Amino acid sequence: MRPASLCLCLALSGLLAGPVLAETSQPFDMSPERQQLPPAAVSPEPAGKAAPQPQQQPVATQAAPAQPGRTQRYVIPAAELNLTGEYDRQSWSVYLTQEEAASPSHFVLSYQNAVLVAPEASKLTVLVNNRPIGESQIRSSAKFETLRFDIPAGLLRPGGNSLTFAVSQRHRTDCDIPATYELWTKIAAQGTYLDFSGAPGSRINAPDVLRAIGVDAKGETRFSFFVPSLGQPGTSRPLLTLAEGLSVLGAMPNTRMEFSRDQLPDATPGTLVVAVGTPEELAPALPSLPAATRLSAGAAYINDPKTGRPILVLSGPTWAAIASAADALVSTYRRPDTNSRDVMSTARWSEPDAPLLTGPRSLRFSELGVESAEFSGSRYRTGFNVAVPADFYANAYGEAEILLDAAYTADVGPGSHIDIYVNDRIATTVPITSTRGGLFTRFPVRVTLRHFKPGLNHVTLEANLLNRPGAACLPGNAAKAAPRFALFDTSQFVMPEFARIGRSPNLAATAGTGWPYADLSEPLALFLDRTDSDTLAAAATFLGRLAMAAGEPLRFELVNAPQAIGERDAIFIGSIGQMPARVLTRVGIAAESASSWKGSSTESRGSEEQVNLDDWRSKVSGGLIQSRLRALEAWMQRNFDISGSAFHFLPGSRPEFTPGALESFLIAQGPSPEGSRHWTVISAPDASDLNRGMQAMASLKDWEELSGAIVTYSARTGAIETRPGLPERLEKPMNATLTNYRLIAANWLSSNILFYAFGLVLLAMLFGAFMAFLLRRLGRPS
Repeated sequence: MRPASLCLCLALSGLLAGPVLAETSQPFDMSPERQQLPPAAVSPEPAGKAAPQPQQQPVATQAAPAQPGRTQRYVIPAAELNLTGEYDRQSWSVYLTQEEAASPSHFVLSYQNAVLVAPEASKLTVLVNNRPIGESQIRSSAKFETLRFDIPAGLLRPGGNSLTFAVSQRHRTDCDIPATYELWTKIAAQGTYLDFSGAPGSRINAPDVLRAIGVDAKGETRFSFFVPSLGQPGTSRPLLTLAEGLSVLGAMPNTRMEFSRDQLPDATPGTLVVAVGTPEELAPALPSLPAATRLSAGAAYINDPKTGRPILVLSGPTWAAIASAADALVSTYRRPDTNSRDVMSTARWSEPDAPLLTGPRSLRFSELGVESAEFSGSRYRTGFNVAVPADFYANAYGEAEILLDAAYTADVGPGSHIDIYVNDRIATTVPITSTRGGLFTRFPVRVTLRHFKPGLNHVTLEANLLNRPGAACLPGNAAKAAPRFALFDTSQFVMPEFARIGRSPNLAATAGTGWPYADLSEPLALFLDRTDSDTLAAAATFLGRLAMAAGEPLRFELVNAPQAIGERDAIFIGSIGQMPARVLTRVGIAAESASSWKGSSTESRGSEEQVNLDDWRSKVSGGLIQSRLRALEAWMQRNFDISGSAFHFLPGSRPEFTPGALESFLIAQGPSPEGSRHWTVISAPDASDLNRGMQAMASLKDWEELSGAIVTYSARTGAIETRPGLPERLEKPMNATLTNYRLIAANWLSSNILFYAFGLVLLAMLFGAFMAFLLRRLGRPS
């Protein structure tokens, strides 16, 4: 995150076109927030002891409001936090205001565990800024239990605070590796929060408001826009520009955008209300705006008349002035062209920030957030995040390396192994064969790069430790045993030099880095078929996600007609019926989808095909041959890591994709008419489906599923599918060096085996012909 902060663009009048709005006379008070937690969760208890619970607390239970004089901050950036296995540790950062950090505080959490977790040998530990504040046995399998821990004075600080949950869990009856997969502890977001006992202050500190927006009881962050003139000409662009800037500075994992024109939204926890309009438009809901807003545009925070929570107001005499103020505000979030990006901001859900590897680099585990640890169980698991650029191209041949510093004792039986996963896919395995223990010192472990994707990648190290023959497996024995495995933070992850060339279509690069719309020399073209609340919410959420992936707001301009776009990078957002046929065909969508795609709610069962015995007979007879070919392909993939696509000389023609009755939302990508630019289409049967689908896809877990050329989402099943689309093509490389071209050729030939084999045969023939020529010239005459 750059030093430019919200105070520079919201509190200083020199940044904007005119003076900043004055705060209302009503004092800023966050104490009367209404929360959704059980009354038992706010009753004081000694540190580390469970608060009394008369009945089970389900995650979605409606609860009483917070007590007067207390403020609660939800802290889990998801609906629930799952800690699995015998050892698990997850950390992220929570931003606090100066008033919150100085207030007396407690930490409250609600958890439930698997019935097979042995309470006498399992514990849950909470750390704040790497200092333990509480520890408890894991003993609540029948219901959610609430724990309350005191936070020592002075431990919290203004700004980012590291929050860590760590569990050590043991099985009640088994101590083998399969049993470890039955161990879990769930931390409910609704019942887990920071409880501030004192009033956090009465002034609005502009830099803190947005950064400290936090999450709600579902782990989501919402920006609720109140725009009385929503949909009028000239209003959409400044709203979308502002949504990008708020997303980048907030940097929260599950961000949602909402728009309303009739009523001022409630300023609830995890929600920032943004009021945008002229003084006349905002006066009915916010009558206390100062007279200065009638003269020049500006932005400031004022107090919500109902709750006292801050509201961001962007107002001015005209919408042209408001648009200028929004541009000036968001421009401070953009990186200078001379500054290269070296990290991806992940601290709000996973500490530390992920380093962006653009070339060869070596990183110690301590730099990646992995600490030295000793372990006495059967399965030890830890991991770290790294990121690669959009033009990463080493998936077919490249290998990274882990220089492993670890040790194991003679209690580890033969057949044990250490597995390395990349994005939850196995990359390599290191067998442990010694029966007398061993020490790994900078032991090289090769990690294939085939599972790396542009943007964020998670690398997991998992040690599966078998018991030595004859060892007793008794309940609780593993918890009392001496450590038999150790991992040291001096281990290193080494990324080699890799090929860099863009590929398109590539939705994984779009979701991971904002490609190809980041760092454009000219603004991208954005087409919206309508400017209603649903379409604007979908567009704002998508642009906000792209801006977070790119690390800065994107430059764009609205285009009223698709025909006016020409040969430009463009994004099309709207219902399928309003998409021109030529736009759909450019991204691999059948043109008839504009009229045939009705969605799951309106699809008629009468359109189903008749079941025919002859059709099934032909399918079965042809299916026998196809099944044999599929079995052969699977065998080659399993034994030689060769897929059937590697045997194609040229990419085969693919039929255009037609969304079916189950799909309710899609994202598709393809080239512009002349092939030099990139088009992306976000569409659904209607505007409501468009908004629902985009809000679902914007969650961190689902956003990372974007890949390939076409991705669909089903509101009925919740399934996200990657569909066959246009064939992939290579872009012009930015790095035009001989080394890069050599690496590109190595990766391309590794993906196209027939060309590689043909090249080898051709070279052998040329070499044979050359040798025959030399022998005729230089050899002894017969």
